[in-house]
Amino acid sequence: MDRANNTQVKHSLTLQYTGTILGLVAGTVLLCWFLNATFLEDYYTYNKQNAILDGFKTIDAESAKGTLNDAEFDVAFENICANDNLSILIINASGSIIRTSVNDATMIKKQFMDVLFEDSKGRSSELLEQGNGYMLEKQIDTRLESEYLVLWGVLSDGNLILMRSALESIRESAWISNRFLTYVGIGAIVISAMISILASRKIARPILELTEISRRMTSLDFNAKYQGKANNEIDLLGEHINQMSENLEKTISELKSANNELQIDNEKKTQIDEMRKDFLSNVSHELKTPLALIQGYAEGLQECINDDEESRSFYCEVIMDEADKMNQMVKKLLTLNQLEFGNDLVSMERFDLTELIRGVIAASSILLKQNGISLTFNTDIPMYVWADEFKVEEVMTNYLSNAIHHADNEKHIDIKYTRMGDHVRVSVFNTGKQIPKEDIGNIWDKFYKVDKARTREYGGSGIGLSIVKAIMDSFHRACGAVNHTDGVEFWFELDTNTPLPQSTANNSCSLP
Repeated sequence: MDRANNTQVKHSLTLQYTGTILGLVAGTVLLCWFLNATFLEDYYTYNKQNAILDGFKTIDAESAKGTLNDAEFDVAFENICANDNLSILIINASGSIIRTSVNDATMIKKQFMDVLFEDSKGRSSELLEQGNGYMLEKQIDTRLESEYLVLWGVLSDGNLILMRSALESIRESAWISNRFLTYVGIGAIVISAMISILASRKIARPILELTEISRRMTSLDFNAKYQGKANNEIDLLGEHINQMSENLEKTISELKSANNELQIDNEKKTQIDEMRKDFLSNVSHELKTPLALIQGYAEGLQECINDDEESRSFYCEVIMDEADKMNQMVKKLLTLNQLEFGNDLVSMERFDLTELIRGVIAASSILLKQNGISLTFNTDIPMYVWADEFKVEEVMTNYLSNAIHHADNEKHIDIKYTRMGDHVRVSVFNTGKQIPKEDIGNIWDKFYKVDKARTREYGGSGIGLSIVKAIMDSFHRACGAVNHTDGVEFWFELDTNTPLPQSTANNSCSLP
């Protein structure tokens, strides 16, 4: 990040843009100044030569028409002298002045005579052009340190003409022009610097915004959006970046969802593999004993170890009992398998829990009497709940069956409700031994048995509580077990929308 910031400072778009504009402006100003200093004087001189020649031709044309002294030519003559800053002298063959543009005609006449009679004292000359009736020279007056353009010649009417212009004014004009250009150039550079900074910032601002958006996109932050409204190329780029951000966010979301599903599938596959291994291990272990008994007693019958009817009947009863246990275990395993893999549909309906519990108690009444167990269910008022009635009956049957087989000491079972907000807790308590602390968290696992000898004694498979846990998970409700000083309480919770009666102490049902 720091490296990126340093790069941004070193290669700032504002500095690059401003530097480019300043370079162009400064280069243009310097080029203009160089061209002025080098060629402006020669250009002025060239134009002055043309002006002198044009003036000579105009005057020569008037002399050819014989209108050189007419009043109508006065204005034209004055324009030639004033516009081109020319000193003009026209004399006849006798030396009389016909026309002049200067007040002191004597001095210019003397210079004219010097030119005519080639008096070069204090003067040097350079021939620039020679034509029909005229000669154009550059003359340097060493005494005055002045330089002139001088044209002298003969007009069409035979009169002599001298035209002169000082070059010093040209140099002064060129110098003033260069100095003015310098000032203008400095001002142009300053103004262009200010304008380019403002313009570059205006251009760079949306680009910096796009840079920040792209930086946040590299961190998978797609909340930043470009908000430009200038309707130019940068805004079009910003709109495309916004679309790319939305597409990336959607694609990454889909990839994460697919990855999450794949991870779930992998975990489910791993879980299935583990369950398959556990299932095979546990089933083989659980079936080993009844199969051995069946095989042993069947071999005994085959070999006629005991010929009396009573022994054969006993052998058959053992075989049938063990086969029934195996059948019950397989049924429970199939039920548990359907619950764990979501293949068993849950039908949520409203029913009376009190009536259901009484039905389960009635179905277990023979077992209660055979084991000498007393049972208390302290309500006969309807309790309506929302759940799958068949599955709740299976939960109650498992809890009550488990309580009957583990009831000890006073041999008492207590079933009760506890209202907890929008749901009710159903508890099944039996007196007897507590569940060891190290085992209480494992009792919901398949084939887990706290007291293996006792479980085997009453034909338990260690699957009943696993089925309870799977059913309650399908309801998205809780279940659990709690140790008490005189026994163990198993409980589960169901949704209800009917208030629990305030007093049910006198409405109890007990079985001896």
